[in-house]
This record gives sequence, structure tokens and C-alpha cells, in this order.
Amino acid sequence: MSIKSDKWIRRMAREQGMIEPFVDGQVKKKEDGTGIVSYGLSSYGYDVRCADEFKVFTNINSAIVDPKNFCPSSFVDIQSDVCIIPPNSFALARTVEYMRIPRQVLTICLGKSTYARCGIIVNVTPLEPEWEGHVTLEFSNTTPLPAKIYAGEGVAQFLFLESDEECETSYRDKAGKYQGQTGVTVPKL
Repeated sequence: MSIKSDKWIRRMAREQGMIEPFVDGQVKKKEDGTGIVSYGLSSYGYDVRCADEFKVFTNINSAIVDPKNFCPSSFVDIQSDVCIIPPNSFALARTVEYMRIPRQVLTICLGKSTYARCGIIVNVTPLEPEWEGHVTLEFSNTTPLPAKIYAGEGVAQFLFLESDEECETSYRDKAGKYQGQTGVTVPKL
């Protein structure tokens, strides 16, 4: 299994629609010259952006966090250019990019260091072969202070690993529950 280069990522995005929309190169500033958290194609990965749709966790209902029976009313929906995550809490968001993972590829996500250095952890489980959709992003604010996330800017880097043989059963083959998701998707059983 080897990591894929910018040339491979570019080719797969253009020829197979692996990443839509695709930004060929790193964007580090807005058109007005204001600095941003970078996004786009890098040497051996692709930095995805956060969309402007957020679900911020709140415990107004005194619910128990149960992955088998998650209460969607534990989230407050926000659409904005920024999201404030309360101290020691979390939020869900989604990527701007729609991903289509090839059958021989496993994609791993790592949070950007700009956020990690502020105590904001970005978590995404691996994108399995033939999974597709908008990626739901999990942001954990590990600090005792409110934390800010910026929509339209980079939040995480995807690394693409190609196997030397095709898998027997892909995510599409097993009809995975998050296949084809759009928007921010809460836990499903």
C-alpha cells in the first residue's frame, strides 16, 4: 500500500470526479489578501474545507450520549461563516467537497495543525473503498474556552493509500449506512 502523490490526486479528481469541487494547489489567502487556513491540493494529500452548516452539541435536554440511540435534539443547527464551539464540547460539520473513493483506495484524515495547536481536534474515520458523499467532520473543543471554526477554509488533510490488490467487499458492496450522505449526518445504527 502506498501514499498517492499530487499528480495522482489531480488525475483522479479530473478524470473520475474523486473530489468535487477540486482546487488544484494550495489557497492561503482570500481574494482581498486576508490570510486563511489553507486548503486544496498538496504534495501527498488534499486539504478539505468546512462548509457553513454546523450542528453544535448542547445538553439542554439532559440527554445521555448514546451512539446506539443518539438524540438529534442534542444539537443546535447553525448556518454561518463561523461556528463557536462551547468549552469542552463538540460540533459536527461537513466538507465543501463531495468525495468518491476508488475501489482500491483507503483515505485517512488528519486534522490541520493550525486547529490542533489551539486545542481543536478534527476527527474523521477512514473513508473506505467506494464510499462517496460529503464527509461529516467532528470538531472537539478540548479547551476551557469557546473555540471558533471557519467555514470555507481548510480543516483537515486527506491522505490516499492505494492497495496492491482490490478489496473483496467495498463500502458500496455492503450498502454502508453513510453511503451517499449529503449535509451534516448524525450517528446512525
